[in-house]
Amino acid sequence: MRVLASRWQGSVLVCGKCSKKLEGGFGDKRRTSLAKLLRAALGLKKGRKADRGVVEVKCLGVCPKNAVVMIDAAKPDLWMLVPAGADVGEIVTTLRGGDAAPPSPSRVEDGLKAA
Repeated sequence: MRVLASRWQGSVLVCGKCSKKLEGGFGDKRRTSLAKLLRAALGLKKGRKADRGVVEVKCLGVCPKNAVVMIDAAKPDLWMLVPAGADVGEIVTTLRGGDAAPPSPSRVEDGLKAA
């Protein structure tokens, strides 16, 4: 096996199926995918020479309506549902270390009852 070095300090997974359903859904004209918008907003280079990787994966299996599922690999226990047209600044702040809003206790309890 061959190993390659990378400059990535972290990675973000974005659901490709959600992005495709929204036909982009972000940016001024709502035609830009979340992954592409994040790369531009974070000023990332391409490939392994970037400071952080934004990877569009096939499907994460959550499939929310009018939103895209995103996972910051630094906080894999918090999956974020980003609504179409969400403020890019808020998303970037969350990824740069701002806290994502934790789920409300009532929503967590509802999820446990359904399981």
